[in-house]
Amino acid sequence: MTTVDGGSTETPWFTQDSAAVVAAVATDRDAGLTSAEAQRRLAEHGPNAIAAEPAPSVWQVSLRQLADPMNVMLVAVAVISLFINQVSVGILVGALVILNVFLGTRQELKAKASVDALAKMQIPKAKVIRDGALLQVDATSLVPGDVITLEAGDIVPADARILRSATLETQEAALTGESAPIAKDPAVIADPETTLGDRANMVFQNTQVTRGTASAVVVATGMGTQMGQIASMLSAVKPSKSPLQRELDALTGVLGWIAWGAVAIIIVTGLLRGQEVASVILLGISMAISAIPTGMPSFVQAMLSYGSRQLAEHKAVVKNLTDVETLGATSAINSDKTGTLTMNEMTVESLYYAGEWFTVSGTGYEKTGDIRHAAGLPVPDFTQLALALTLCSDATVSDDGDVIGDPTEAALVVLAAKMGADAALTRVQYPRAAEVPFDSAYKFMATFHERSGAGGGTELVELVKGGPDVVLERCSSVLTPDGSAPIEERRQAILDANRELSERGLRVLAFAVRRFAPGTPTPADPMAEVKDLSLAGLVGIIDPLRPSSKEAVRIAREAGIEVRMITGDHAITAAAIGAQLGLGDGAASGAEIQAMSDEELKAKLPHLHVFGRVTPEDKLRLARLMQEDGAVVAMTGDAVNDAAALKQADIGVAMGSGSDVTKQAGKMILVDDNFGTLVTAVRLGRAIYDKIVSYVRFQMSQLFSLVLLFLVASLFDINDGVPLTPIMVLFLNFFIAIFPVIVILLDPAPDGIMQQPPRDPKKTIANRGAVTLWFLYGGLIFVTTLVPLLIYPDQLSSTEPNAPVTMAFVVAALGSIFGGLVMRRDPESGLAPPILTAVKWLSIPLALTVAAVEIGFLQRLVGTTSLSGTEWLICLGLSLLVPLFIELEKLWRRSRRTTRV
Repeated sequence: MTTVDGGSTETPWFTQDSAAVVAAVATDRDAGLTSAEAQRRLAEHGPNAIAAEPAPSVWQVSLRQLADPMNVMLVAVAVISLFINQVSVGILVGALVILNVFLGTRQELKAKASVDALAKMQIPKAKVIRDGALLQVDATSLVPGDVITLEAGDIVPADARILRSATLETQEAALTGESAPIAKDPAVIADPETTLGDRANMVFQNTQVTRGTASAVVVATGMGTQMGQIASMLSAVKPSKSPLQRELDALTGVLGWIAWGAVAIIIVTGLLRGQEVASVILLGISMAISAIPTGMPSFVQAMLSYGSRQLAEHKAVVKNLTDVETLGATSAINSDKTGTLTMNEMTVESLYYAGEWFTVSGTGYEKTGDIRHAAGLPVPDFTQLALALTLCSDATVSDDGDVIGDPTEAALVVLAAKMGADAALTRVQYPRAAEVPFDSAYKFMATFHERSGAGGGTELVELVKGGPDVVLERCSSVLTPDGSAPIEERRQAILDANRELSERGLRVLAFAVRRFAPGTPTPADPMAEVKDLSLAGLVGIIDPLRPSSKEAVRIAREAGIEVRMITGDHAITAAAIGAQLGLGDGAASGAEIQAMSDEELKAKLPHLHVFGRVTPEDKLRLARLMQEDGAVVAMTGDAVNDAAALKQADIGVAMGSGSDVTKQAGKMILVDDNFGTLVTAVRLGRAIYDKIVSYVRFQMSQLFSLVLLFLVASLFDINDGVPLTPIMVLFLNFFIAIFPVIVILLDPAPDGIMQQPPRDPKKTIANRGAVTLWFLYGGLIFVTTLVPLLIYPDQLSSTEPNAPVTMAFVVAALGSIFGGLVMRRDPESGLAPPILTAVKWLSIPLALTVAAVEIGFLQRLVGTTSLSGTEWLICLGLSLLVPLFIELEKLWRRSRRTTRV
């Protein structure tokens, strides 16, 4: 074991009592370290982070790009070109390989930098005591000697020795493989050989707190932690490719076989025809260049990276680029309520105390406001309730409204302030002796405190808060203006008050108190003493809807996405808020869906959109059943009990303000906790996927047109099988076709993208309909390009520049430009606005095409000749057939879809 001064001790931390550990790390268990000392230790020990494997160098990335099969094919083409004395072709292809490697390397490094930048937004937080104050800091800034506090939902930020705990349990499966939570306490463990999983007075970095609270002193950070020691033995795992990327890689491989198969046919045909070997090889090179889709993998990676940056700009962080594509297929959203659909600024609006009604003014976490009731009634003594509000909670609220802790508890602290009670002073006056922390399984929290009794001694007081139904079941009496009364006399009045608050869409918490006989010791089993309570009252809390939530729900439903609200609130409260949001019909409680079989619940799901009083198991089950029915499910959540459902969902969406556990489980984090941001992310995901589909459609159409052109020219001996020279093909692929691709990349999402149903995830990019369009559009470009070669056969020459080949080159170029303009969207018209940006970009390849035909040095480079006005008009007319046919075909498909609807 290492001490903070760099020395070492052979005594393990877990065998020493807490006082010895505090002394060894030179800290104060109550005030923690000073800020200056923490900075000094941070400089000495370094950041509290697991060192990652060094990133690959630029040269390593470049070599990996060069080894790509597409680039290997082009290198082979360049070498063969030089071998048969086609120096200009060899140099140009070689230059294009270098450009391709450069762009691919730049894109990979840029994508990695983008993901790294996004990862920095996800730095976990830790609650630490410094200079005697509780602060929230980046976990990376923790140092040995820091005193940290932990509660359910936290990720333990460093290895630490427990100083104080209350019913603490941690999940250490990531470290020890033990699936069940481990009970923790500060007791000394004598045996220095105790295994890691049995060190019950220690908590370890990256394990999860599943229950209870604790304070602990940090004894190891960074690579000195148990996780760090494991990490030092591991090598980086190569990230797997997404289904879309694997699909495109497989498609690229198939196209490679098609390309080389076509090359083989052309070479064999030429040799059988008696052509020179060099000419036949040159022709094969032209074919290979035209059929190799070199840019496809890079474009998809660029689009996903572009999409991740767009999402980040909209406050949505995706952990992996591959999750961008999944967003576009989302067909069901299971949303938590608090902080997602609502503002997460909980405010107590109404109060039922000692049998009387009160209203509370003020909003958010401002501590200003009044508690009002009917005129003429005496002002009650709120002491019992104020004690419960402040002591049976852990949140802190500054006078500026800054909150650390649960938002609901913060609202209670604010209410106590309006009653004249200061939470911090009250907690110092009545320290917590024991507690039962809140757990979704039993839905209440209880704390035990010693206070001065009437006779001068001390008495033990128990304070409880929780769901009205569970608290009421543990009460034997109720506070009234005339004192305590049996619960049965007032049960119906309390139930009616609870219903009234719930039907107004308020979250209702019940508060109860129990006084023990003087001299009663703190219970060894606090849970067993949550009984014989006296109900103090009910508090109605409102969390206002976010202004964007209702509109976001409307947009999602228009997009064919089923939106459901799944919350721990009472079903009546949930139904009231669901109605305000405009969710679909039907509400059910957790108990009701638990009584249904899987088949029964599946049958009723289309008519159920609000779920209240659900357990973590319910959330998990709902996500699973929806997936079994074919839905792509996005699930939002912020609490530890949401983590399992987030992991089950196709897109688990954690809230930026939520627990570390949910952030670990989720695939996306909403930095602003806003449901509207999720709907925006789905829209961006759809747009990104549509761009990828549009690019593939354009790329395949170009590829098929050139493959058909060379095959037909070779098989029917048109211009000795040379419809276009290799330089022409290279010019088309790298100086013309690149600009329609830019247009596709920059094209804004069509206005109606969220009026369409979600895409079917089982429908691949290379489905029957898509492949049909590729052949149809590619065949059209092929036919129009072939026409000049057929109408001027007497002018053809495979060795000298001539008008028919030049015209074929121009038609292919203009067809690519005009085709790219209309293929940027499908099935929407590519001529619909906004179109100005597309026209600006496409004017560049248009000018390049004219220059390649009419400017002398470019003529000599590309192998063209000047065309007459009539020949230019013929080329223009033929190339305009491409966008005309494509637009008519899309119009026909749109009309069919409208007719079916």
